[in-house]
Amino acid sequence: MNGRNLRTGTTGIVPMDFLITFLRARVERARSGELDRGASAVEWVIISAVVVAIVGVVAAIINAALSEGANKVGDCIKGADAGKTC
Repeated sequence: MNGRNLRTGTTGIVPMDFLITFLRARVERARSGELDRGASAVEWVIISAVVVAIVGVVAAIINAALSEGANKVGDCIKGADAGKTC
């Protein structure tokens, strides 16, 4: 058979038929918007990573402030006299 069979869309050449089928599937995926889901997932991963980093920085700042306050209270207790206040 020479040329393309218009009814089935095949050429009779296996590698060419595979290529045509593969390209049709890729075009259909691109038209359906299915490829956008991967980009959306990557965006969510990036946003999540930024939020986790911000939470980590805030937690480190709070931890440092609490440690400093705890050290001040500990020093005050060690050096407490009946006549002094901290």
